[in-house]
Amino acid sequence: MSQTTLDTIVGEPEVLEDAVTPETIALAAGVEQDPAWLALKDAATRLQALQVKDGSVPVETDRPEASALVDTIVESVAALAPRFPHEAAYLTALQADFRTWQGAGFGIPDFLDSLVEFQPQRHRVDGIRHLVVFPMYTQNGSSDRHVEALVVETIWPEFIAALEAGDYGNKLFVSLRLVDFTPGYDTNSAVLFPETVAMREIPQFTWGAIFQDREAARYRRVVRAASEITKLELPDDAASLLDDQQLAERTFVMWDIIHDRTHMRGDLPFDPFMIKQRMPFFLYSLEELRCDLTAFRESVKIQRALDARLAAGEELTEVEEQMRSTGKLVQYAVIFDRIFRFAITGSRVRNYDGLGGQLLFAWLHQKHVLEWRDVELSFDWDAVADAVVELGDAIDQLYWESIDRPKTVHWLKAYELVTSVVTPNPASVWAEGLPREVLAGPPKGYTDLVMDDEFPLSMFFEALDKKMKPVIESTVGITGADEA
Repeated sequence: MSQTTLDTIVGEPEVLEDAVTPETIALAAGVEQDPAWLALKDAATRLQALQVKDGSVPVETDRPEASALVDTIVESVAALAPRFPHEAAYLTALQADFRTWQGAGFGIPDFLDSLVEFQPQRHRVDGIRHLVVFPMYTQNGSSDRHVEALVVETIWPEFIAALEAGDYGNKLFVSLRLVDFTPGYDTNSAVLFPETVAMREIPQFTWGAIFQDREAARYRRVVRAASEITKLELPDDAASLLDDQQLAERTFVMWDIIHDRTHMRGDLPFDPFMIKQRMPFFLYSLEELRCDLTAFRESVKIQRALDARLAAGEELTEVEEQMRSTGKLVQYAVIFDRIFRFAITGSRVRNYDGLGGQLLFAWLHQKHVLEWRDVELSFDWDAVADAVVELGDAIDQLYWESIDRPKTVHWLKAYELVTSVVTPNPASVWAEGLPREVLAGPPKGYTDLVMDDEFPLSMFFEALDKKMKPVIESTVGITGADEA
């Protein structure tokens, strides 16, 4: 870990801290009870019922009602704007976009102008709130571009600001807490991305936000139940995550800021997400797992470097101590979220996050640092970190070698890595060996032969899934307030 990270003075030039005072932050306190917000939320929710998938209101007889609802939304935004002075340009453009949509007869909405003005990454100050209103779909929520409205709050503790200003710079990353929202976010969606907004053209995206309060609350409920079911005795610091929502939120912010920046860093044989391409889903499993294991590896590095300084008799600053202790918590979070939630959440249709959880569990079991014996789960915590890093190294090695390989050969080698750990479906054509005509043909033929459930759940996860399903289903729409 570089001294740059440890010595950073919190606050960066592009973060407009001078415009954000304690008074600014206080203006939006309790805004979720403001009559103007409640009216906006109600109008947006009612408008959703009139919209179709692309966001338009096609039924002519519905348009007078839609117009009245847009009047309420615009009036509510204007009333709320003084409580969000840092968003003045955005809220002004937002009202104009609504009026333009209304005046054009409620065709497919175009909110590019207001989206360009919405720049939350410029105000990464702990506790500052944002009013967010767009016609948009919500990932892992609704695929319809309906008008959604949110009040959100920034999570930006001092040690995260120091990490971001040092070795883990990520100018686009925004960490948020859900305060109140319309139905599109009463779902599993835990992100706010600009590309989900209805707009006429694609601008250069300058931010991406994750709701760490939802991630933390979900984690706490799922891991608490899973550890009881598997009779896992958690170390004291791991148990502390289940007792403290704010501590869990900070842990997920540290995990996510490193994960997010990793997608575009490293020896990448391909650009997995920024360029649309169709690949076997296990490629996405490895990419998401690579980013999580990079966050794990970096957290180990941070923790061990600061542990060594403590052992040498040095005194750590408060920020450094937060980095050190949270770095250890990130390691627990990655392991337990991956094996207890990711592996058994969602359908068995090309579930790449599910496969990543299965892969991590099987790897740790085969390294004998995770044991399932006498109907109890246990870990060799002294050996776990190095074993997890070893899996990350194996994926990194695959990527490095594949820079010199054709795309389809990379796919085959990736399948070899996964199947060296996780057992494929016995009916798999990939496991049997792809026919020569497919091997000689275009990549589409390879992808078409991947089974929806190419890597079925193991017996361990089948049993765990049956007991955990009600718990996981109960986390839909969860927020930090639900687990406070």
